[in-house]
Amino acid sequence: MRCYACYTSPMSVRSHLKHQLGNLVYGANDGIITTFAVIAGAVGAGFSHSVIIVLGVANLVADGFSMAASKYLSVKSEQSIDQEGSKNRSALRDSVATFAAFALAGLLPLIPFLVPGSMRNEFVISAAATAIAFFLVGAARSFVIRKGFLLAGLEMLIVGGAAASIAYGLGKWVETLIR
Repeated sequence: MRCYACYTSPMSVRSHLKHQLGNLVYGANDGIITTFAVIAGAVGAGFSHSVIIVLGVANLVADGFSMAASKYLSVKSEQSIDQEGSKNRSALRDSVATFAAFALAGLLPLIPFLVPGSMRNEFVISAAATAIAFFLVGAARSFVIRKGFLLAGLEMLIVGGAAASIAYGLGKWVETLIR
């Protein structure tokens, strides 16, 4: 049974929006980071265009589903422990929001590789688009956390950039080991 009063008071609406924004930021953050890290590692290893696409798509679907399933199970677990505090949450809605944000944001780094007649600078374009996305999704966190727009955006840009740099470096290093 749905609690309609929960969505009609201004405080409840704000609380619900904050909660959903948290799911969206969480999903988008992980989607961008993991997809670009997979791409960066594959580029660092010198993999072909088609292998990069396969790895990127596999990451989008498998990791996105994993996050959604984990979110679903997490909410269901919370509900079984604290039925009063979490009875108005929808495990399915939370998991769908997390998956959608993951897949949509995670697709961004892959788009330059999917364009027919591929560009010569797919990785550079992917990195630039990813950096912008890192900043914007990070900045969106300022609606949920007590941190300014600029600082929240820069924080995620730095963390995401570090993850991508590590993946690229490891891709190059492992490729030299197996060569």
